[in-house]
Amino acid sequence: MSFDALHQISYYYQLIMFGYCMMIIGSYLVMGIVSAWSVYQYRKSNELVDWDSILASPFVPSISIIAPAYNESATIVDNIRSLISLHYGKLTVIVVNDGSKDDTRERAIEAYDLEKVDFYYNMEIHTQKVRGIYKSKNPAFAKLIFVDKENGGKADAINTGVNVSSTDLFACIDVDCIIEPDAFLKMVKPYLDHSDITTIAVGGIVWLTNDSEIKDGKLLQLRVPEDFVPRMQVIEYFRAFLLGRTAWANINGLLLISGAFGLFDRKIAVAAGGYNHKTVGEDMELVMRMHSYMIEQNEPYQVAYIPEPLCWTEAPGNYNILSRQRNRWTRGTIECLMIHKKMLFNPKYKVLGLLSYPYWLLAEWLAPFMEITGLIFFGIMAIFGLLNWTFVLSLLVLLYLFSITISLLSIYVQETNYHCYIENTDLLKLIQTALLEPFLYHPRVVWWALKGNYDFFTGKNTGWGEMTRQGFNKKKK
Repeated sequence: MSFDALHQISYYYQLIMFGYCMMIIGSYLVMGIVSAWSVYQYRKSNELVDWDSILASPFVPSISIIAPAYNESATIVDNIRSLISLHYGKLTVIVVNDGSKDDTRERAIEAYDLEKVDFYYNMEIHTQKVRGIYKSKNPAFAKLIFVDKENGGKADAINTGVNVSSTDLFACIDVDCIIEPDAFLKMVKPYLDHSDITTIAVGGIVWLTNDSEIKDGKLLQLRVPEDFVPRMQVIEYFRAFLLGRTAWANINGLLLISGAFGLFDRKIAVAAGGYNHKTVGEDMELVMRMHSYMIEQNEPYQVAYIPEPLCWTEAPGNYNILSRQRNRWTRGTIECLMIHKKMLFNPKYKVLGLLSYPYWLLAEWLAPFMEITGLIFFGIMAIFGLLNWTFVLSLLVLLYLFSITISLLSIYVQETNYHCYIENTDLLKLIQTALLEPFLYHPRVVWWALKGNYDFFTGKNTGWGEMTRQGFNKKKK
């Protein structure tokens, strides 16, 4: 290849990379502005809502909370206590022990005085065998149902809970989560506000509790994590839940409701086939399939979102566990996009086909490849002396400033609207973390995503992986 040809390739590749970067920057800025305004409007519109009247209304739908548990011995007792103390009248709590290898079942039985009972239900979705269903002998825990089943994965566990439930809605919640007492009052409001369209699902903000003070299943004081790994995830969650998902929900283009906390129309979820146990991205895949089902049925609908911190969970505390989580997220994203590839640029699927799906394809799945090919190309061009260093350095500075701007915007939106962190040093810790992320954290995220792609296409890794938890209020030794 001649020097001139290489120079031409360099020129056009830099233009492509510049265009891609501008697209990402533009989309994030738009989402940031839309989300900041939406959060403000949400707060303003709900200031005078009489939540007690919603709680007392005979028209509120009944809800089953389905909490799959696998090796959750460290947090099972506190989290069941948190779930059964939620302020909602028509509520059933279904904890599904998915063949745990630890003493999750034994701890629950002892703490809540459970006994095995005869319990009949309709198996609308096929699942692994149920070994037993337990109810408490204590009337104070009458709303609790504990299901013990053979291991089948998270999706299978949730489907079991859906079969056992008999309510209008079901909530999918990770058993390691702490839920705000009034969370379901706020989550159910979109179902009551819109009589002309069907609300098929509602998501809410999930935030992290590492190093926070929790007692009897309730969050007493939120603290910024001391360790860098969970602290960086706090920034990520701010960006994803406060900025990204809030914006997509505004145009009914939300593809993902966190598996840690979501509320679904039971009949529509069952009609769509329930959770897909063949993917590790079952939460995203169900939302995409419910979207698709409603569009194909030509029924007006919405997937709503509550931009308020309603759920608290523990983040992976070290890079080893976090890498397994991000590997799984990558594989789940690929599976969902491939399963629903018919949506891509298909006007039949409206916002999903023309905006949401292309965005996830370009900005989520392909972004790591753009970054790594950019680095390789950068090295080759540097060797041949073909780089426009002014352009390269300007672009790098621009990308760094953009990265920290989005992170600082998410921190600002959190502070101005919720101000959850009360320690004087918390805000400084978050800002410091945002400044360091591009150098100390983001390269690892890219590597884990590339590894997830490799594992997916080689079939090397197909499971969930162990997610060992430290437990609430427990410091590392």
